[in-house]
This record gives sequence, C-alpha cells and structure tokens, in this order.
Amino acid sequence: MSVKIRLQRHGSKKRPFYFIVVANTTAPRDGKFIEKLGTYNPLTVPATVRISRERSLHWLDKGAQPTNTCRRILSFKGVLFLKHLMRGVTLGLFDETTAMEKFEKWNGEHEELVARREETHRKHKSDKRHETMKESVRKIEEKNQVRAAQIAEAQAEVDAEGAETTESTEAPQEA
Repeated sequence: MSVKIRLQRHGSKKRPFYFIVVANTTAPRDGKFIEKLGTYNPLTVPATVRISRERSLHWLDKGAQPTNTCRRILSFKGVLFLKHLMRGVTLGLFDETTAMEKFEKWNGEHEELVARREETHRKHKSDKRHETMKESVRKIEEKNQVRAAQIAEAQAEVDAEGAETTESTEAPQEA
C-alpha cells in the first residue's frame, strides 16, 4: 500500500477549495484519507496555502509521494527545501542550526516576494478599477453631450415652427 500527498476537492461548482491530505492511492479523490495537512485556495491572488510543515516533512520522510500539484505547493511553501536541508544534516554536511538559519533566510525572502506580488496585484486591480470608472464617466458625459445637442436641435425646430405658426395666424387677422 503506497501513500500519496494529494488534493481533496471541496467547495461549490466553479469555486474550488482544496484540502491537502495524505491518502492511500486506492482511496477515491474526495474519500477516505489518513491525515489532513492543510488547505489550498486557488481563487485568491496569490493563492492561499496553509500547511503544516512539520507533518508534511514527517510524511515525506516516511515515503509519501506528492502529486504534481502538491509538489508545487510544497515547494512554494518551502517543505521540499526543508527536506533537502534535513538530508544534508543527516549526511553530516552541516548541523541543524545552520540548516534552520538557511531555511529562515529563504523563508524571509520568500515572504517578501509574496507580499510584493500581492501588493502589485492589489495596485493593478485598483488602477484598473479607476480606469474603468473614468471610462464610464467619460461615456456618460459623451451621451449627455449628444442628448443636449439633440434637445437643442429639437427646441430650435419647435421654436422655428412656433414662429411660422404665429406668422400664419397673424397674417389673416391683418387682412
């Protein structure tokens, strides 16, 4: 019996939300699982991932195989890098404190990168919203100008017809 780290889909139609679970390979996708490691929400920008690094590392050390998507998620959260560093510790290349220092340095840089991406997205989204609002206001102003011109033309026609009718009504009275 082999064990996989994979996604278990939840959420409604076209609104996915996933649990990251450890499950037997023969179990159904949304069925029985051994342990829940975290959650993954792909709808947010950047995608929201909450995962237990310790438990994920524990299962990877036991031989659990992540699916391709889970491998990307584990890599993004630094679990695979931490596993790599722990392997260096077991081989005697460096001690555990050095490994944890390297991981904390990487994690700090990674968090800054994620925060920059999130800020860039938020700024782009607000800029896009302002552009959309400006475009809407511009279109409304153009429509109002066209309507004002149409009203002015109609008023001019009414005034011209009114002048003609007053002249025609005044002419018979004079005769």
